[in-house]
Amino acid sequence: MKAICDRFVPSKCSSSSTSEKRDISPASLVSDSPSSDDKSNLTLCSDVVASSSPDSQPCREASTSEHKPVCTTHNSWTVILKTASMASGAIRRFQDRVLGPSRTGISSSTSEIWLLGVCYKISEAESSEEADAGRVLAAFRQDFSSLILMTYRRGFEPIGDTTYTSDVNWGCMLRSGQMLFAQALLFQRLGRSWRKKDSEPADEKYLEILELFGDTEASAFSIHNLILAGESYGLAAGSWVGPYAVCRSWESLAGKKKEETDVKYKSFSMSVHIVSGSEDGERGGAPILCIEDVTKTCMKFSEGETEWPPILLLVPLVLGLDKVNPRYIPSLIATFTFPQSLGILGGKPGASTYIVGVQEDKGFYLDPHDVQQVVTVKKENQDVDTSSYHCNTLRYVPLESLDPSLALGFYCQDKDDFDDFCIRATKLAGDSNGAPLFTVTESHRTNDCGIAETSSSTVTSTEISGEEHEDDWQLL
Repeated sequence: MKAICDRFVPSKCSSSSTSEKRDISPASLVSDSPSSDDKSNLTLCSDVVASSSPDSQPCREASTSEHKPVCTTHNSWTVILKTASMASGAIRRFQDRVLGPSRTGISSSTSEIWLLGVCYKISEAESSEEADAGRVLAAFRQDFSSLILMTYRRGFEPIGDTTYTSDVNWGCMLRSGQMLFAQALLFQRLGRSWRKKDSEPADEKYLEILELFGDTEASAFSIHNLILAGESYGLAAGSWVGPYAVCRSWESLAGKKKEETDVKYKSFSMSVHIVSGSEDGERGGAPILCIEDVTKTCMKFSEGETEWPPILLLVPLVLGLDKVNPRYIPSLIATFTFPQSLGILGGKPGASTYIVGVQEDKGFYLDPHDVQQVVTVKKENQDVDTSSYHCNTLRYVPLESLDPSLALGFYCQDKDDFDDFCIRATKLAGDSNGAPLFTVTESHRTNDCGIAETSSSTVTSTEISGEEHEDDWQLL
């Protein structure tokens, strides 16, 4: 799998233990070629493949008493992608070596869980292993399993002029972005309270959303079209990029689809606004959400058709050097209490995930690293199996171990919802002890932060920007 250092501009990633160059051949699954000047060293990924199955090696040693080589063959090993179970297993073992062994389930703690703006308060009885079927815990699990999962796929049509028919090794950040955008569409079309019920026929609106993310150029928000829209930001089949480039690519793709005349995309249109320190995202310090700029974005997008369209706010951040500065973790946790929360695009170098919930100091996430066969979803076929788009396994990662390069997502349904978000964001910045994730200002011509009706004690941009701490931010 391609290592994702998650910086704002695409660049090569080097392992913490070795200096390696990655092979982006579409035929490789999880093995990477050693660098040309160090043929004797195996990369981490190669080691994973080698250890995943003895069939990956033509000869192996028998017992030490016999001292005879035992040769094995595997006729189908010439193309690793033909063996889905072996592929998924190797990817999982690789991910465990990057993220650490998978941590699953819910701890015995009775502390509350926040899942994309919804709070679940678990009682002492429900936190025990004997009470997994508790009411609140069951509701949380149903909510989690209703979120849309996007993973590596194999067997889709080639991307553009390339020969790539799978995104294994390099597409986890793109899949994480798809999950966040799909969740925004789910909120827009079905509301936050929607839950998937296996006992009932699939909702047509739900199937329409999945169809938009099919792995074909005909699907509006496919990995094919995302790469095409993000070419100017470094997106390309077989390569990885950071969260800033992915955010900008979604902004470009959403605008492009809005301009199309195809009626079926109109009901799924939403404005996308990137919150950054400067227009090109290359200024250090806390990003600034300028209400005046957001208003212009919405008005330009709606073209007078509506006063304020739904808007997706994306906030790419770098919260440290090698790991997230602990000062920012309380604010990261607090963002999940926002009703507008869409979670975090983030993970560790080498493994991008979609973090959707928090409990204490750990984040629950959806994992894009499982390899699955392409599934064709059409809204007319309500009997289609969509189980591969959902996850029932609760996985979590310590927030302190996240890569500092990440992106926050927020969905605002209308102007009132956006105003409420600004109030919450302004308060969060004011409570950050000089380490805000981002700040809010009315316009570029004033120092007043937030909207006028936030509170009687208005916080100035200087007070919440934490300029004295700006050296903690990495220049992007």
